[in-house]
Amino acid sequence: MHCIKLLGQRLTARDFDRHITEVHIRVAILNRFTALGIPLTRAVI
Repeated sequence: MHCIKLLGQRLTARDFDRHITEVHIRVAILNRFTALGIPLTRAVI
């Protein structure tokens, strides 16, 4: 929850459906940041 709040404290959309969309976008951004931070590991032969 802390990471989601780092993207902004409040939702800017006024409509409930747009609130949901905004939260989905924030989660997608966080997932992308997480994917970028995960190192690629390879077996050394």
